[in-house]
Amino acid sequence: MTDLQRIYPLAIIIILIIAFGFVAGCTDSSPHLGAAASATVPTTSANSTVERVEVFHFHGNSQCTSCIAVGDLAEKTVNNNFKAELASGRLVFAHINYDLPENAALAAKYGVTGSSLWIGIYDNNGFHKQQDMDVWYLTGEKEKYNFYLTALISKRLNGDLS
Repeated sequence: MTDLQRIYPLAIIIILIIAFGFVAGCTDSSPHLGAAASATVPTTSANSTVERVEVFHFHGNSQCTSCIAVGDLAEKTVNNNFKAELASGRLVFAHINYDLPENAALAAKYGVTGSSLWIGIYDNNGFHKQQDMDVWYLTGEKEKYNFYLTALISKRLNGDLS
């Protein structure tokens, strides 16, 4: 057996381990976070009065480039376009590390299973949550990301839960 024949399988194993490490930083299937969640926002909002909207970027201890971009772009969008709503407390934004024990209850409330962007709406009908998957496809296009998320948050603040 030549040196090359011995190194080749070892190199493949190392590459697979590195690739798995990158992917593992984006998700967490820990049982303490609950099952996978989908949007629970009702399609109609007749007589809805929105009291508060929460925009949370949930992440773990390890984050990939896309995970970081989703959170950073969301923070910039909220800070640039909703200053009055943030100041009044009607809109809240935060980065939440779901791996920390002090955030376990909030992560469970939202049904978080990995790095994600969630919108929580409190109105006279109670609490509604929505995981936004579309932002992941816009991280490479900052202007489109900003336009999309601004429109979505505006709709939620105005009581449009569709």
